[in-house]
Amino acid sequence: MSIKPLLLSLLLTATLAAAAPATPPRTIAPRGALDAEELNNIGVFKRVSPSVVHITTLTVQRDFFSLRTSEQPRGTGTGFVWDDSGHIVTNFHVIQDGDRATVTLADQSSYPARLVGAFPDRDLAVLRIEAPGAKLPAIAVGTSRELQVGQKVYAIGNPFGLDQTLTTGIVSALNREIESVTRRTIKGAIQTDAAINPGNSGGPLLDSAGRLIGVNTAIYSPSGASAGIGFAIPVDEVNRIVPRLIRDGRFIRPALGVTSGPANLAQALGAPKGVLLLNVANNSPAAAAGLRPFGRDRSGRIVQGDVITAVDGQTVADLDDMLSLIELRQIGEKVTLTVWRAGQTRKVVATLGSSD
Repeated sequence: MSIKPLLLSLLLTATLAAAAPATPPRTIAPRGALDAEELNNIGVFKRVSPSVVHITTLTVQRDFFSLRTSEQPRGTGTGFVWDDSGHIVTNFHVIQDGDRATVTLADQSSYPARLVGAFPDRDLAVLRIEAPGAKLPAIAVGTSRELQVGQKVYAIGNPFGLDQTLTTGIVSALNREIESVTRRTIKGAIQTDAAINPGNSGGPLLDSAGRLIGVNTAIYSPSGASAGIGFAIPVDEVNRIVPRLIRDGRFIRPALGVTSGPANLAQALGAPKGVLLLNVANNSPAAAAGLRPFGRDRSGRIVQGDVITAVDGQTVADLDDMLSLIELRQIGEKVTLTVWRAGQTRKVVATLGSSD
């Protein structure tokens, strides 16, 4: 068939179709009421999403030849409003490589942010923006102490840069251990199957009442996308650390003033698991408590020192365990240490000092 008859045929078909009566749209079937779970999902999102923010980090780059500087996007993440003074909580790893950060609120207004304080060992950071208090609804804070495996949870964040995304799931497990950016162990982490993807980091994990129960911080996935195993820093830890970051600009640890040796050294010396002391600082809480490090005499023979095996009755297998327990205390607080030396175990009381 030549082109001209084909065009005439198409034109005739279009003319007949235009003259034919239009096909009516399908009748809309009645939906009925939303069920209780759907209504709660919607309610939680409406209440909490105004408290969730989008964080964009930028880096400053200098051209080698022209010496001109320019800002390049570094990454994105999520955060949430802590109070109406403009404090924003997020993960430390969200902002750690950026030179500047911008916070975008739920109404799409953006504000430059300054870093107030960070605690990399717990992957937490606090930013502050200068925004009207009316635009800063603080998130409701719950507790992670009462969580149970199986209860419903929600995550709100900005996965892959998509603003205000809600995912749902359950508490899959409690008291998990994950590694922070400093390789310190974050204990008591919440495991969830709520979808957590790149960009969700720093966002809130919520219970069915819409209360903050954790800060989404990591996923376990070979592909880097959600595979049903996500982790959140428990809110009780967040609520302990964030006020100190706001007050001091950093987390000042309580300290004993000791330096420890590796686990294989304790084994080689026939000592038990614990914190084997290699150094005790002068005038430190440990020195005041009579603790003594391992050493050598003038003949080169090993002088038995102390190994801390428990803090307030809780066993410690290494320095990380001891630091995690001590960080729960306050500077000036007394702790009871279980100490091993040359096959003998005793208990001593030490008053915690400052890590500064």
